[in-house]
Amino acid sequence: MPKSIVLLATPEGWRHSVLTREGGTLCGRLTGVPADADPAEAQAAVAAMVVDPPREPGSWTAQVTVAATPPNNA
Repeated sequence: MPKSIVLLATPEGWRHSVLTREGGTLCGRLTGVPADADPAEAQAAVAAMVVDPPREPGSWTAQVTVAATPPNNA
């Protein structure tokens, strides 16, 4: 979950830093947004990225569902 998002316009394109509540950081180039794009376009792109983070080569994601709870052996 993001704590804050920083956007920076550079001559090469938009850059982002996403700081998480857990203390992590995700930084990089904001792909798909031209360098001369309006800040609102960059904000929309980073908002979409936070909702559906990009997949890095060699990374994986999972969704865990509890199928059964262990018995209470008290």
